Amino acid sequence: MFTGIITGVGRIADLHALGSSLDHGKRLSIEAPAGYLDDVGLGDSIALNGACMTVTSLDLATRRFTIDISAESLARTTGLGQAGTPVNLEKALRPQDRLGGHIVSGHVDGIGRVTHFGQVGESWELRVMAPPELGRYLAYKGSITVNGVSLTVNRVADSAAGCEFSINLIPHTVENTTLGTLAAGSAVNLEIDTVARYVERMLAAGATFTKDPA
Repeated sequence: MFTGIITGVGRIADLHALGSSLDHGKRLSIEAPAGYLDDVGLGDSIALNGACMTVTSLDLATRRFTIDISAESLARTTGLGQAGTPVNLEKALRPQDRLGGHIVSGHVDGIGRVTHFGQVGESWELRVMAPPELGRYLAYKGSITVNGVSLTVNRVADSAAGCEFSINLIPHTVENTTLGTLAAGSAVNLEIDTVARYVERMLAAGATFTKDPA
């Protein structure tokens, strides 16, 4: 479990195929910021651009850790298939941590496409076109995770192409995550609000709620 509050920006240092066919995944070696891995152990969960991964090896001297990512995960995410790519990092939530963003599972629901990224005053406006099937989960002032970053939706506009949503990025977010490198056309990982999943499930099942007379 995560919160969508990025704790560091790493880099995919190396990438190796785990087999010779397209059914095989890849092993990624991630270079982390200085000191980032001091409290990390084998088997720990770290989200890379919003995708939850398991640490399979550690090298504190080179500040690197490895993860194995399946072909399925590579096909359903973006930004994890090329060496040299910067990635947002977040360690798994601990019971005593502050929930600064919103509840994030680290499971990417779909890939969106940036339609606009530009400065407005001291901040930046980011507009993303989400796939049509994710549009029903997006709402004004609701939460969305973009490349692992917890953000608030400021506007939604549905169309046949999908649902374009707008978010505001403060300078701190632009400077301390990889979102500042985005441009129109960039692909981004999206995870919808977990609460929205349950609401849809209950409504689809025709759930009804009655007040306890006691």
